[in-house]
Parts: sequence; C-alpha cells; structure tokens
Amino acid sequence: MKEKPGFATLAIHAGQEPDPLTGAVAVPIYPTSTYVQQGIGENKGYEYSRASNPTRTRLEENLAALEAGVAARVFASGMAAIHALVSMLKSGDHLVCGNDLYGGTPRLFNQVMSGFGLEFSYIDTTRAENVEKAIRKNTRVVYVETPTNPLMRLSDLTAISEICRRKKVRLVVDNTFMSPYFQQPLAMGADLVVHSTTKFLNGHSDGLGGVVVCGTQEHADKLAFLQKASGAILSPFECFLVLRGVKTLAARMEIHDRNGRAVADFLNGHKKVQSVLYPGLIDHPEHALAKRQMSGFGSMITFETGSLKNANKMLKKVHLCSFGESLGGVETLISHPATMTHGGLGEKKRREIGITDGMVRISVGIENIDDILEDLDQALNAM
Repeated sequence: MKEKPGFATLAIHAGQEPDPLTGAVAVPIYPTSTYVQQGIGENKGYEYSRASNPTRTRLEENLAALEAGVAARVFASGMAAIHALVSMLKSGDHLVCGNDLYGGTPRLFNQVMSGFGLEFSYIDTTRAENVEKAIRKNTRVVYVETPTNPLMRLSDLTAISEICRRKKVRLVVDNTFMSPYFQQPLAMGADLVVHSTTKFLNGHSDGLGGVVVCGTQEHADKLAFLQKASGAILSPFECFLVLRGVKTLAARMEIHDRNGRAVADFLNGHKKVQSVLYPGLIDHPEHALAKRQMSGFGSMITFETGSLKNANKMLKKVHLCSFGESLGGVETLISHPATMTHGGLGEKKRREIGITDGMVRISVGIENIDDILEDLDQALNAM
C-alpha cells in the first residue's frame, strides 16, 4: 500500500476507524459531561467533556489529517475558532489582516479584541509586498482569506509565508471557501489554518462549528488549553455531523467545482449581469495564481447586478436557490453581502474595499446544473 492514502480515503477513514468496543462503522456520539475515574490521577484519557470528548477527539484527528497538520482543535463556531486564535496573543500585539475578510472577522477584531489591546491593520494582501511593508516590530500574525469573501481575491500563500518566516511572524489562513480538498495552506508555509466547519466540511447546512489546524504541537497545546479555559467547544453531536459530512467531502467538492464553473460561465455571458468574480474565469486578475495554488476553483461566485433594486428583484424571484446566509451546503445558497455578511462594515468601508449594493454572492450547490441555471436565468430576467 502506498505511504500516504489519497484524500478521499483519509476523509472516510482518518479518525473514523471502526469503534473498538462494538465495531460500529460510524463514530459514536458520546453525550456525556463526565467520566468515571479509576482512582486519583487514574482515568481512561478523559475527565470532563469541556476538556475533551471521544467524538471530538475523532473529529480533530480527521481534520488534522485532511490539512496535513500536527493537530486540530474544534470550536462551537468559526468565529469561536478565530477568537481562540487571537486569544493566544497579548495586549500590544499587532496583526496584519486582509482588507476583504468575512464581515464577522473585523467585527470581532475591531469591536471586541481591540478593547483588550490588540492592534489591527487592514491591507490588500493580493500583493505580497504590501504584507511586508505593513509588518511592524510588534506584528505577531498575518491573517488572510484566499479567496476572499465576497470579492474572490487571492493571496500568494507561498510568497507571504516566506515573508512571515523571514520576519518571524505567524501566517494564519482562513481556508473555508476552498476546503482542504482544493487548497492546503500548511503545505505552502502557513502556520495555522482556520475553517468554519459549518460550511463545506459539514456540507449539509445543519450544524455550526469551527476548527483551527495547527502546524506545530505548541500551537495545538495552547488551543487545547483555550478550549478548556474558555469552553467554546463543539458538542459531541455537532462533531458527529461534521464527521458524517467529511466522508463525502471529496465527492461533493468535485460536483461543487463542476457546477461552479458552469454557473460562472453562464453568468459571465448573461446580458443582465455586469461582471463576475470567480477565480476560474481567465479574466480574473489572479487566475494564474489560482491554477498554481489551488487544485480546483470551487463554487463561490460573486456577480454584479448594477443596483440594490436589481439585486432585490432578482433575489425575490429565486426558487431553487435558497436566499439566506451561509455557504458550502449541498443546496445552492445565494446572498446579498452589503446587507447580510458585510452589513456591519458600514457603507463607507464597503465602498473602500469594493463591495457594492448590487453584488450578489452565490454558493453553487450540487443539484442538477440545468435546474440551477434555469432558476438563475428566470430570476435575472426579472430585473
């Protein structure tokens, strides 16, 4: 047998070995708060479920294997995972961040963590030289999304990681949009990778969660301590849902990618659409980087309708596509960034980074492609 199993094999089997007690193929849910101990200082590896739980252990082993990390730590949501990451820092530390992040991330940074003395700078990370210029003596972390939400901009992870190593700064990458199936940031030099497991990893829009995958045991140990100290852990049932979802990740991502390319091409040629942001299109400014850095283009697309009025007309007409928050589910999900994911940024900030009132973001699902295209066409023609 080859030295390292393929991705789909890891997704199905890493951390998901048959239960040693019963032989159950599915990892059991352990809905227990505490564990009987054999004596003082004697236990079977578990003491209290805030600190650790067998179902959670299995999920952390699985996600670490998929991102080729040393270990993984799961949390109650993607934002809880990001909060744990920045909680490893101390007052006076500085972070260089992409200026086009999911709206909840700068909300946490600016409205919560800045109150504890952390400092944040927001820059265009699509140019690696911008990152180097922004690093200060007190910079501890460079935090990027690639592709970004919702403008689908890409950052060169290899180039940025080389800068971070030279400057002795940690590189954190939000890999939610691509999943570990299409992009492996640790292999390109990142130190930590974060996902909202709510999205493609779970894949079924039925559970919240977040994970940080670590490149070193030191970071894994710090995050394990934060799990125990702050308690923002993922429940055994939610862990089971992600383990269930991950088993089909490889198959789902192939269909997401195939459908995403078809929808992007369709939108790019539609008379009612002004522009399309998708790394798979040859006119995307980072298309060459996308081909080099990712093994697929994924299913996240943002397109311009021209105005808030047009976007509203279109979104009221979709039937198959589900108009709502989130992404990464098997169903096609469609949203309006200016009033939903990035509403909290304010009009001025949205304008500065290029988010317009006419932009619509779509997470293309795995339905039959003809049905998706038919629904989008009739909704667009309503504008």
